[in-house]
Amino acid sequence: MSMNNGNPFSGQHGREEEREVQIQDRFVSITEAARINNVTRQAIYVAIKQNKLKASKDATRWTIKLSDLEAYRKGKYSRSKSTFEGELLFDNEKGFYSINQAAKMLGVPAQKIYYATRIGLLKASRKGAAWVIHTDDIKGYQENYLNKKTTSSLVM
Repeated sequence: MSMNNGNPFSGQHGREEEREVQIQDRFVSITEAARINNVTRQAIYVAIKQNKLKASKDATRWTIKLSDLEAYRKGKYSRSKSTFEGELLFDNEKGFYSINQAAKMLGVPAQKIYYATRIGLLKASRKGAAWVIHTDDIKGYQENYLNKKTTSSLVM
């Protein structure tokens, strides 16, 4: 009697799962971990030192399990996930953006956005350590200041 219950692919599927487990249990060096995460070796060292990334050291080399590297990547800090008083800071669905997001939307440097908020041309609110700008304010700034500058320079 066959163990695959008549399914010719069940043995193949089991081997694929086994290969996936082997890959997840594979160890990489700090250099490889840095390349995989697209960061510097120093960033990996810091993550290990702060106990944010599990690693083990044999005689001279640090080794990191790929599954631990994946867990670190999933739990890594991201500014887009930042919260203030329980709510997302930059909730794009509700129309709230960061200075850098607004600058990218408008195609201008972030310093121009900071300057516009400082002199009152663009309304922004402070939430903790971050500046938050609403989409209506971004559109108003674009219509009232950015578009006027480009059209007035074309007239001359």
